[in-house]
Amino acid sequence: MGERTVTGGKPRNGQRTRRRLSVDERRDELIEAALQLFSTRPPEDVSIDDVAAAAGASRALVYHYFGGKYELYLAALTNAANQLTDLLKPPTEGKPLERLRISLERYFGFVEGHAAGYAALLRGGPADRSGEVGEIIDGVRSMLLERILCAFDAESPPPILRITLRSWMASVETAGLDWLETRDVTRSTLENLLVDQLIVLLEVAGRHDPAVATLVNKLVEQELNAS
Repeated sequence: MGERTVTGGKPRNGQRTRRRLSVDERRDELIEAALQLFSTRPPEDVSIDDVAAAAGASRALVYHYFGGKYELYLAALTNAANQLTDLLKPPTEGKPLERLRISLERYFGFVEGHAAGYAALLRGGPADRSGEVGEIIDGVRSMLLERILCAFDAESPPPILRITLRSWMASVETAGLDWLETRDVTRSTLENLLVDQLIVLLEVAGRHDPAVATLVNKLVEQELNAS
């Protein structure tokens, strides 16, 4: 395989100097190209040739790094998941609902600034031959659930609370994809809407489980004390 280079630096005798990309830089370049393509059309409609052309690389180079499209798809999903995981490290400031608002702001900052990775993460792709795609997506969801529970001081949630939060998280994912397609409300409006929806869902859940009702009362008290 030939070394891939990019143009850059000051011209010399009318020619641009060329910088040799490291192995990691070449791999990251191919992943970024794949994420962009997977976000604009179904992954099954994206070929290795498409990725190679988008990255300005050879078809053979893509196969050299990933072996095939499925492996490239997994690498792209993992990249998007890692970005989101790093971004959503739990905030330490504020009361639980305030920390949730901060997390939502960061989440939709990722949605807006990394639309390709977000769409590729949630949109279905090639047949999940080994279950790895599902594991990546479920891993992100489990991480988010764990961090929300930690913010609410409810690390061992009763079933009603767990179901309620997972249902809300599905709404957040759907809202993110819808917002990317339409952009017909402001980001702040969407974030505030989702916080309000969670409060309502928790209030309803509290009617079915006294432990959840206690949590809701605690959240309300903390919000009032913070005012």
